[in-house]
This record gives sequence, structure tokens and C-alpha cells, in this order.
Amino acid sequence: MISRPSARVRHFGTFAAVLAIAGLAGGCRQQAPEARQQLVIAVQPTATAEQLAAESKELEQFLESRLPGVDVELRVPTLFAGVIEALRFGHAHAAFMSAWPAVLAQKHAGAEVALAEVRQVLIDGEEVERPFYFSYWVVMPGSRYETLADLKGRRVAFPSPLSTSGYVMPMAKLVERELVAPDEGEADPEQFFGQVLFAGGYAQAWQALKSGQVDATVIAGDVPAVLYNEVLGATRIIESQGPIPSHAVVFGKTLEEPLRSQLRDALMALGEPEHRVLMRKFISGIFVRFQPATTSEHLAALQQSLQATNLQYTERLR
Repeated sequence: MISRPSARVRHFGTFAAVLAIAGLAGGCRQQAPEARQQLVIAVQPTATAEQLAAESKELEQFLESRLPGVDVELRVPTLFAGVIEALRFGHAHAAFMSAWPAVLAQKHAGAEVALAEVRQVLIDGEEVERPFYFSYWVVMPGSRYETLADLKGRRVAFPSPLSTSGYVMPMAKLVERELVAPDEGEADPEQFFGQVLFAGGYAQAWQALKSGQVDATVIAGDVPAVLYNEVLGATRIIESQGPIPSHAVVFGKTLEEPLRSQLRDALMALGEPEHRVLMRKFISGIFVRFQPATTSEHLAALQQSLQATNLQYTERLR
């Protein structure tokens, strides 16, 4: 039986999502003719809105120092749907987003990836700086499972149904191997596995495998090196998937030149060692720098996986 999060909201267009964007949209001040140009950057919620709002001032000040005459505001909607709606209706001009929501921002709001996060990741056990990484299906060394096909009817743990590396890409691999067929709906792991657990994170999924609760799980190359090395040192890889795109900065349709290029350059300056800590609060703890990117090149592998699986992004009501 799948252990799924309860009380989730699908995409946007729901009352909860509308409430999520109301604060963001309502908070945008009307720009008087003599006022400074306003630039609103939405942040996909990765912590509580209160935590991120309290930490946003330093980043706002940094960007304003690089963008003379521009008033920068960082806003954190309650749900990712609020970020997409803000981009869609011009209440936000840019956004920091993980890969899956970035796909939806392009699809539903016409936003485009402008920058990709280069992060410290582990590929084949080596720490490298890349805008992508891989994830791996693993089993215990003494198990009799050699391939994904051997796991039919067995127990597995995924870290989260919202995880690109821990769910979307592994499910796409099952479809590729013709072990799961999405047909008209979403790819369903219960078509193949006997029991599916969403553990709540990679560490929890590893604990489930280590304790014998499940027969296989997934680990990704963007987890802390201690966890990555512990898992791969104590398991056996039976399949891998990737490349998996890192986080991105997307620009909305209302962000025009020259501010578009100026913001891109200012954000790239955050890769300087003395400034990286700012983005490690808003993007990821393994942020190194941003590099120019496009939607097609950065998100291509994920878009193909989503098309193959028909998976829909959902999120919990807080």
C-alpha cells in the first residue's frame, strides 16, 4: 500500500493556491512615475515563509547595489503554485525554483529558464561542480535482486512524491524498462511493486532499507557526501538515471531588457566565494554559482521523463 502525504493540492486553480498568491500579488506596490523601478523575485518555498523573509534583506540589498535605481523585493508564497501564478500575471518578474516547478512555470506562465544552478554533487563517487547529477536504485549487498525487473512484487521506498531525483526519474526508468505503463493516467508504482513507501527523505528511505522494511530504495548524488558515501558503501547499485537538472532561475514574460540582462549578471556575481552563502539560503546548501542556460537545454531530460510518466506535481497544505 502506498503511504502518501495527505491533504495535497494539485497544481493551481484551487482556493488554497489562490490564497497563496493573494499575499504576493497584493504586496506589490503601485509604481508612481517618479518611483524607482520595482523588481519582484518569488522564491519557491523551501523553508517557512517567515524564515526566508527574515533572511531576504541581505540578498535584496546585494541585488540593489548591482541594479541602481531598482527596488528589489523577495517574496515567498505559501505554495509553489503561488510562484507560478505570480509569474503568470506579472506580479513577479523572476523566481528561484527547483526543476519540476520550473517545467510548470514554462508550461503555465510562459516563463523561461535564464540561469541554472551549478552545485557540488557526487558523480561516480567524485565530488564535482555540475548543473546536473544522477540518482541510483540500490539494494543491500547480499540481496538476490540484480535488476529492476527482479523487484516485481517487492517493497520499495521513495524519498518523496515531489522529488525529481527520487521519484520522477526513477519512475521514468521503470517506464523505460517497460515495467510500468502509465496509459491514460500517472505512472503508478503499485503496478509493479508490492508495497510502496514514501519515507520523507533520502535518509529515512535509507533507514527503511537498512532496517529491512523495504527491499530497495533510491539515493541521489546531491545529498550530503556523508549520507551518499554511507549508502553507496553499504549497498549495491542495480540501476541509475539522469542527468537530473539542478535548480534554476526563471524569468517571467514581463521582465524586459535592459533589466533582464542586468539581473542575470547580478545573480551570476553571487557565485563569488564571499557571496555564495546568500544563495545557499534560497537555492540549496550546495550552491556554487549560476551559469546561463535555456529551458530546452536545462530541463530536457526532466521534460522527457514527465512526458513518459504523466506524473503531476502536488504539494501538501501547510
